[in-house]
Amino acid sequence: MPDYGVRLERSGKVAIVTLDRPLRRNAMDEHMWGCFEEATAALERDLPRAVVITGAGGKAFCAGFDVNPENPQVSRLAHAMTTGDARPARELVVRIRSAVDRLVGLGVPVIAAISGIAYGGGAEMACRCDLRVMDQDAVICFSEVRLGLMPDHGGVVGLVRLVGASRACDLICTARTVGAEEAYALGIANRISAPGKALEESLELARAIAANGPRAVRSALAVIRRAGELPAREALDLETDTAARLIACGECIEGIAAFLERRTPDFRDPGEGQA
Repeated sequence: MPDYGVRLERSGKVAIVTLDRPLRRNAMDEHMWGCFEEATAALERDLPRAVVITGAGGKAFCAGFDVNPENPQVSRLAHAMTTGDARPARELVVRIRSAVDRLVGLGVPVIAAISGIAYGGGAEMACRCDLRVMDQDAVICFSEVRLGLMPDHGGVVGLVRLVGASRACDLICTARTVGAEEAYALGIANRISAPGKALEESLELARAIAANGPRAVRSALAVIRRAGELPAREALDLETDTAARLIACGECIEGIAAFLERRTPDFRDPGEGQA
């Protein structure tokens, strides 16, 4: 078995997903994607209140798709390149994008803790998370066009929704490197951490989220994720319906009682205490 992979750890109500292949700057090959899918499946079975994804080693969040020939996925792409048959390429792209979809589609906030480089698919994965904390020395680069490729982990759509079509065109079509300050100004980074503290500050952010009503966070997140893609009236109706269901579930009983009693609320996770 390879001596690298994806680690899943729990810290209270927060889960940490670590891309753990530092010798290759956490680049994703077939084994890494398999481990990534296993970690996501475990999170789906036992959902935390927030997820932080990071890269091991401190020098890279993720360098993207591993294009080295020893990655078995590259040989499958070679068939498409030499024959003009797009089917094997589509199968691989669908598999990878589906893996990212599953992680960022978890019903809780997903936070990218970015240290070092986030290139190619690593930049795509980060931009598809709900929140991003960047080390002040970290850089993001949508580097695919340098290789004659394009973002295909959902990164084009994810970046357009973050920064708009024109800015996404600039970043993707030039493949230029973006530092933390510019990423923050563009709206890619939510926060810039102190040097070497991206993971630590991402965990602080995750724990602040986890302290709130879990049903309230999940409900608000579901609306946030869809609000930008729906017509205004449909988005408003979704907000109203979701808020009404949240009230009816009764989570706010504990929240309001704690507020009136001047104590910290003790929210139960969905399903906790049920038969």
